[in-house]
Amino acid sequence: MARAIWTGVISFGLVTVPVRLYTATSSHKPTFHQFKRGSGQRIRNRRVTEDTGEAVGYDDIVKGADFGDGRHVIVTPEELETVEPGRSRAIGIEDFVDLHDIDPVVWDKTYYLGPDGDAAEAPYELLLRAMVNTGKVAIGRFVMRDKQYLATIRPVGGLLGLSTMYFADEVRSVDVVDRAPVDHEPDDLHMEIAQQLIQFMSTDWDHARYRDTYQERIDALIERKTRGEDVVSERASEPAEQVTGLLAALRRSIEERTRAGRDRSAGTEPTRP
Repeated sequence: MARAIWTGVISFGLVTVPVRLYTATSSHKPTFHQFKRGSGQRIRNRRVTEDTGEAVGYDDIVKGADFGDGRHVIVTPEELETVEPGRSRAIGIEDFVDLHDIDPVVWDKTYYLGPDGDAAEAPYELLLRAMVNTGKVAIGRFVMRDKQYLATIRPVGGLLGLSTMYFADEVRSVDVVDRAPVDHEPDDLHMEIAQQLIQFMSTDWDHARYRDTYQERIDALIERKTRGEDVVSERASEPAEQVTGLLAALRRSIEERTRAGRDRSAGTEPTRP
């Protein structure tokens, strides 16, 4: 059974819902450490001063706000304590909004919220069902590990899910893209074939279909190494045939999707990357 990483209450008007917060995702990636090639000696990172190379203990380290031009303002832990958000255990719901109005770019990490104790089940279920019936999701703020978070609370698989969000000033404008698409209307033929391709590639969402194949190859490599097998570099695959022209590429894409569909109907699953 997973352990809760935070406990508190959802503040919903004058109603409070005691909840426990659980991590909703986990990484299966192995942890790599650095070693000196051919020696087996582990490389360690040390905190040292830039000028002398002298090691510095944690108690002697303070933070410096970087202005980006080589200037820093030094801030001590004691000074940071004066502006900390406090140790509140409440997720204060401030608004309810439509989920489709939130751009996914603002979401960071996702967690599950479970009721904390028998007394929490009734208000928890009330909030969950009310959001399902109204089609709304909650926006609120809370503090965890001395940091304030903006969050979306929404129904997820019969529970309440919480996704932390970036604040508005943390989301970069699309102006960071130095080249935007030119404003021209595609002709009818290109549009028709492009829409056909989208229809050919449309399916029901199934998260399990999309595997981290690179990570699977890393896991297999490590397993072979633990068995003492020699690892030989495989020759790179032949580059795919280049198709020139947008219209030709669209038509060839539809042909390949049609062929893949026939393979599936015949019981031959096409190879996924």
